Amino acid sequence: MLDWTIESAARDTGYGWICGVDEAGRGPLAGPVCAAAVILPFGCTIDGLDDSKKLSEKKREALYDAICAQALAYSVALVDNQTIDRINILEATFQAMRQAVQGLSPAADYALVDGNRSKGLDIAHACIIGGDGKSPSIAAASILAKVTRDRLMREYDKQYPAYGFAGHKGYGTKAHHAALLAHGPCPLHRRSFLQKFYERHPEARR
Repeated sequence: MLDWTIESAARDTGYGWICGVDEAGRGPLAGPVCAAAVILPFGCTIDGLDDSKKLSEKKREALYDAICAQALAYSVALVDNQTIDRINILEATFQAMRQAVQGLSPAADYALVDGNRSKGLDIAHACIIGGDGKSPSIAAASILAKVTRDRLMREYDKQYPAYGFAGHKGYGTKAHHAALLAHGPCPLHRRSFLQKFYERHPEARR
C-alpha cells in the first residue's frame, strides 16, 4: 500500500528533495533499459497512483501526464542494448539510474531506489525492496520509466515491424521467439540475452 511513511522518515532526518528511482526493461531480449527519477511534492495526491506493474497501459499513460504535471522535478534516462551487451544488464541499470538522478532539476538530496541494490549514486539513498508498492515517489518513477520505454518500443515497431515490438515490448514471448526464428535478430536485440534461445534453437540465424 502506498503512503508517505518512507518519505516522511527521510524528511525527519533533514532531507528536503527526495526522489524515487525505478527502472523498466531489465528482462527483455531487445531494446534499452530505462530508469526514471521523480521528486513529488510531499503528501500530494495523484488518483490511481500505484506500482506500474499493477496498472493497465491506458491507466499508466494517464498517470504519466498527471505525474509530470505535479512533479517538482523528473528525469528519464535510457541505456541502449549495445551498452547492455558490453557492460551487462545490472551495470546498465545502475548507469541509467545514475543518469536519471543526475538529470533532476532541481537536484535531489536523497534517493529512494526500488530494489535491494544500487551503485554509483552521488547522493544519500536507501534501497527499498518492493518500493514501487510502498512509496509514492518510487511508484511515480516506475510509471514514467515503463511508459517511456513502452512508447519507444512502439516506435521501434515501425522500424522493425516483423518482430511485434508494439505488442510484447521486446520480452521473450512465443511470438517474439517465432520472429527470431523467422528473421534472426535485428540491431535492437541484446545479443547477450539470446544465448539460451540459441542453445534451444541452434538452427536459428544469428
